[in-house]
Amino acid sequence: MLLHPELMLAHFHAHERELIAEADRHRLLSAARRRFNAGAGRRAGKDPAARGRPDATLSPCVPHVAAPAR
Repeated sequence: MLLHPELMLAHFHAHERELIAEADRHRLLSAARRRFNAGAGRRAGKDPAARGRPDATLSPCVPHVAAPAR
């Protein structure tokens, strides 16, 4: 099926605008979630730098090896 070049270009631009709008929505929601979670962490007294570290006092079964810098 062949489409007229101007119709194809119009379709491309419409799709591009949809993708940009979706990315903007995702960016705004992510920023709002980060801000909301950061506020909750400060109120709870949690250190944002401790994120990703386990709260448990048990040591892991596998010894950690320092990874080379990239």
